[in-house]
Amino acid sequence: MATRAESAAATRRALLDAAAELLDLGGPEAVTLREVGARAGVTRGAPYRHFAGKDSLLTAVAAESWERIGDRVHALRTDPALSAPEKLRGALRALIGVGREQPHLYQVLFRQRGDRRGERGEGLERVRLQLCGPEGDPAAAVRAAGRFQDEFLAIVATLVGERNAPHYGALLLSSAHGIAGMELSGHLGPDKWRTTADELVDTLVRVVADAGGTT
Repeated sequence: MATRAESAAATRRALLDAAAELLDLGGPEAVTLREVGARAGVTRGAPYRHFAGKDSLLTAVAAESWERIGDRVHALRTDPALSAPEKLRGALRALIGVGREQPHLYQVLFRQRGDRRGERGEGLERVRLQLCGPEGDPAAAVRAAGRFQDEFLAIVATLVGERNAPHYGALLLSSAHGIAGMELSGHLGPDKWRTTADELVDTLVRVVADAGGTT
């Protein structure tokens, strides 16, 4: 027989899975505690015992998503069979791939939190502080996004050095975010621009590799 803690963990897992599915299907507007509970097959009050509200639930979904992206970038970074440019190319494509395959999730991950005093930074640090948009307690999501950032910066540092990594890291993430946004909105059509998202990523990698003297 499952313990109370195991039962609670299973319920939370079911709620998070249901929320992620609803988000993929209909965007943030489709994610309500009532609908999530119904899809997870739990009692009506169960979602409210695990999450303060919709925003805290979306924050938890964002945290898990950033953990998965961080895991993928970590695997790339530690793969001895890949060159530094190949690792960077894979990391950028992993991020853009979320926008391509899970556009609603991508929008949640990068939704702006607004201009809050005390959250201004420079370069990549400012990007990190804006990664997790849902209100509620974003600490877990910010930590997960920070882990992704650290793994990403470690890859960039192998190309341009630790001193220059934040500058080029911010440039790369900003560019990748722009590429994903243009592709998602349909404004990156090959007929007009005569290029693709993957070709733009290849160009970014070449630029950074040339800046660091890496081939």
